[in-house]
Amino acid sequence: MPMEIEEEMIRSLKKVTAKYGNQNRRDVLIHGQYVREDQLDAFKDLNIIASLFPLHTFYWGDWHKELIGDSLGNKISPTRTALNKGLKITIHTDAPVALPNLMRVIWTATNRVSRSGSIIGENERLTPYEALKCITQWSAYQHFEEESKGTLALGKLADLVILDLNPLKVDKEKIKDIIVLETIKEGFSVYRRSF
Repeated sequence: MPMEIEEEMIRSLKKVTAKYGNQNRRDVLIHGQYVREDQLDAFKDLNIIASLFPLHTFYWGDWHKELIGDSLGNKISPTRTALNKGLKITIHTDAPVALPNLMRVIWTATNRVSRSGSIIGENERLTPYEALKCITQWSAYQHFEEESKGTLALGKLADLVILDLNPLKVDKEKIKDIIVLETIKEGFSVYRRSF
């Protein structure tokens, strides 16, 4: 039986942490499609950030459930479970495998709807606000950039987008249809949608 990457990560980081401590390091599990609850507990103890891939629920959720069944299929990218256990979490796209559309990332994390329209793990849904934090504030922390990015505050880089709709106020089903009107990088407009 092949070694689970999550188990190997836990085993290795227990040794590293015991020998060197856990300062000045932010270890990250990337994807963790089938990470188990007991592994999430170990990640919490080791201060591992879980960067999960809920886009999987849309692109390949139907296929996963066909192969492995509902019980495990509904636990793909267990974002709610990880957050409820107190882990720091982020979500990502894995471009070019999935297009780098962060509105679709937020939509999948909050809806968890597959291509066929099936719900893939209703209990693993995030709120739109939590999903936004995953791609902004918590992602900045993951990359040691929380002092300059991730939130709007005096002294931080003015990197932001202007959207045509507010993802916190629209029906969560419509989040995927939100359009970026303008992108501002370090205070300068670098993209503006033409109509």
